[in-house]
Amino acid sequence: MKLQMRRPDDWHLHLRDGALLSAVVPHTALRFARAVVMPNLSPPVTTTAAALAYRERILAAVPAGMRFEPLMTLYLTDNTPPEEIRRAAASGAVIGVKLYPAGATTNSDSGVTNIAHCAAAIAAIEETGLVLQVHGEVTADEIDVFDRERVFIEKVLGPVVERHPKLKVVLEHVTTADGIDFVSQARPGIAATITPQHMMLNRNALFAGGLRPHHYCLPVLKAERHREAVCAAATSGDARFFLGTDSAPHSRSSKESSCGCAGIFSAPVGIEVYAEVFEAAGRLERLEAFASEYGARFYGLPLNDDTITLEKRSWRPPAEYVAGEERIVPFRSGEPVAWSLVQDPS
Repeated sequence: MKLQMRRPDDWHLHLRDGALLSAVVPHTALRFARAVVMPNLSPPVTTTAAALAYRERILAAVPAGMRFEPLMTLYLTDNTPPEEIRRAAASGAVIGVKLYPAGATTNSDSGVTNIAHCAAAIAAIEETGLVLQVHGEVTADEIDVFDRERVFIEKVLGPVVERHPKLKVVLEHVTTADGIDFVSQARPGIAATITPQHMMLNRNALFAGGLRPHHYCLPVLKAERHREAVCAAATSGDARFFLGTDSAPHSRSSKESSCGCAGIFSAPVGIEVYAEVFEAAGRLERLEAFASEYGARFYGLPLNDDTITLEKRSWRPPAEYVAGEERIVPFRSGEPVAWSLVQDPS
């Protein structure tokens, strides 16, 4: 069985920099026409100039003969000036601004400590029509890690959406029934991306036969009822939910350590595993809209006019990929994946 579909886009992606960037870009460019690239480098991408320079490094890593467009983002801080937001919007290359609560995930130490500090910047995001892309977790020690998305929505995101009625917001990598309910019931202009891991795995996968560091991501995997809610939203045909892999490569050594990094490197199986989940749900006919239409329409971009073809043919991702002197372990490493990419984008 084969499935031809409009070439998809990835609306949430980490590409890193240097040797890691060069190693991971081809996997995404083979499958996706465009991707929203996260700005949490070290140091973070806080200015338009830095975003444009990063964009050039990404384009230089795209293999000859492939077409791929990185959609850039700025990293919101307590001190981001409104003028920088306007400069980013005017550049034509920056599509949004990413809100990381300080300490929420990889390289987020420069993130927002109090949303009140960002009032002027958020007003400028609303004014310019850029999208506020949100890592939706509080980071207070007293909040259980499995409750952080729910509390963030209640205390931070809900009030922001109410104060800024024209602000476009994406709740990135939504992981809970609470997050699904919030987006489903929100006003127009609110959407969410959904990752393959949060559709396929619950938190038991972190401990299956031992500690599984390559299943550790942030937001962390949740209970089965939340996985079911996320999967149901993704396959529902609701245009407020669309594809964002959150593919986040780390070296094997940094994952398999006494304080391992959060992130799942899903780019090498980036569309194939979504096909698995949609087929299992009996909703394979809805994959194209979720992967190739809803995100583009939310961001006000044209749909891609080329296609990819998937074939129902099992294969196994390798144990690891080489990135300079490092090794990266992909999602579903060594496991059978039911769908294969069989047509390179032209």
